[in-house]
Amino acid sequence: MPSLNPYLSFKSQAREAMTFYQSVFGGDLDISTFGQYEGMVQDPSENDLVMHAQLTSPDGFVLMGADTPTGIEYREPAGISVSVSGDDEASLEAYWDKLADGGTIVMPFDTPPWGGRFGMLTDRFGIDWMVAVNAPTQ
Repeated sequence: MPSLNPYLSFKSQAREAMTFYQSVFGGDLDISTFGQYEGMVQDPSENDLVMHAQLTSPDGFVLMGADTPTGIEYREPAGISVSVSGDDEASLEAYWDKLADGGTIVMPFDTPPWGGRFGMLTDRFGIDWMVAVNAPTQ
């Protein structure tokens, strides 16, 4: 079965960011560097940059990311947010608190007009997040 997973691009902070996300969501983090594969970068100083990282959380989230070597244009993330939602308010609030550490809150994690809880933030790595607790069903 196919899957759809966020893949985050960083200039040179992928290892730090993905390790941070592991501290938020838990799980297993696998990291491959450009230096592990011959000829992947032109500048040997970029061998330790992350070519591919994959975090698989106990909740089944899969988050991927990579650094951007010199030969590829880097663009800061814009126009997209990673959304985490569900019914487990305690878990979602814990994710919110950890993601907000060092970040910028755009909309506080609070009760919106449609019920449940919802908030938006930009984390310390410039990634936009939305966290939502589903409104109770009648």
